[in-house]
Amino acid sequence: MHAKVEEQFKISPYLVFFLVHSIQLGVGILGFQRVVAKTAQQDAWISVILAGASLNIVLWLMYRILRNKEGDVIWIQQQIFGKMIGGLLGTVWIVYFLAMSATVLRTYIEVVQVWMFPKMETWALSLAFLILTYYCLAGGFRVVAGICFFGVVLPMYLILGILFPLEFAHFYNLLPVMNHSAKDILLSAKDMSLSYIGFTTLFIYYPFIKNPQKSYKWAQFGILFTVLIYLMVMVTTLVFYSQEQLEKLIWATLTAWKIVQLPFVERFEYIGISSWAIVVLPNICLSVWAAGRAARSLTKMKQRPLTLFFLLLIFIATILLKGRTEIDVLNDMVGRVGFYIIYGYIPFLFIVNLIYERVKHK
Repeated sequence: MHAKVEEQFKISPYLVFFLVHSIQLGVGILGFQRVVAKTAQQDAWISVILAGASLNIVLWLMYRILRNKEGDVIWIQQQIFGKMIGGLLGTVWIVYFLAMSATVLRTYIEVVQVWMFPKMETWALSLAFLILTYYCLAGGFRVVAGICFFGVVLPMYLILGILFPLEFAHFYNLLPVMNHSAKDILLSAKDMSLSYIGFTTLFIYYPFIKNPQKSYKWAQFGILFTVLIYLMVMVTTLVFYSQEQLEKLIWATLTAWKIVQLPFVERFEYIGISSWAIVVLPNICLSVWAAGRAARSLTKMKQRPLTLFFLLLIFIATILLKGRTEIDVLNDMVGRVGFYIIYGYIPFLFIVNLIYERVKHK
């Protein structure tokens, strides 16, 4: 029997909005445009919408799987597939969440090293982040939810930085609309969906929500807000850069921030990168917490030593990833695994769970 979560450890349904949005909006938004626009070019904004719309369907499937269940996805898998196969699938979830954490942290460290402090040691910034992560995780899930809340609210002013390039916008860059085939737009939507992964942590923290089914609308709002932010950034990028320029830019959002001129700050991109640490921290905290909770469900060990072990693994991984190529490979690998989990495994689990429930109630 899955351990029941006590009421004092649960969060209000509306906080799911911040949990979903905070983990989707990571370092990817700083440079996703080049990859997504590579296939669909000026129609890439359509791909952003299509990828976001598909997530609403996947989220519905997730809530149907979790409905009337006593535990998280680890418990559900063991009930459906048995201890052995369910445990193996649970291990996949743990590795996936840890890989997400390492990817986000190492990519952010790369941004800091390239744009601000070229001589900063990877281990130093990684250690600082992971110590802060452990401090947050030591307070339990409610503290993690609070970090996600502040990770959305505090950096909200950075949206204004997205609007500054519109002063130099060429809206005819968006024309002609729908000039690409459905295949190109869908391939671009697939690339875009890699930026949306992460909300599957809902599978783990679902038992920690008061009246969890009431959180469904807030989860949908969280995805909608994420899509609107990405759409705003993509449209601004398309009207600010030419396609030739965009093909050469790794960090299109950061490059656009370089034109921002304010009376009290000369390099706005430095402010943006520094503030983005508040966005990155909830990503790491929630992913590591999900991995620790999943491991606890599998092994029945205490979560704190598991968390320390996982943080050590992430620290080692960030040190071993040296160059741009290795970081790109990790990003691509985690993105593809996330894509197959979202659009392959979750629909499969939904169907199997449906069959399991019908057989069980006969």
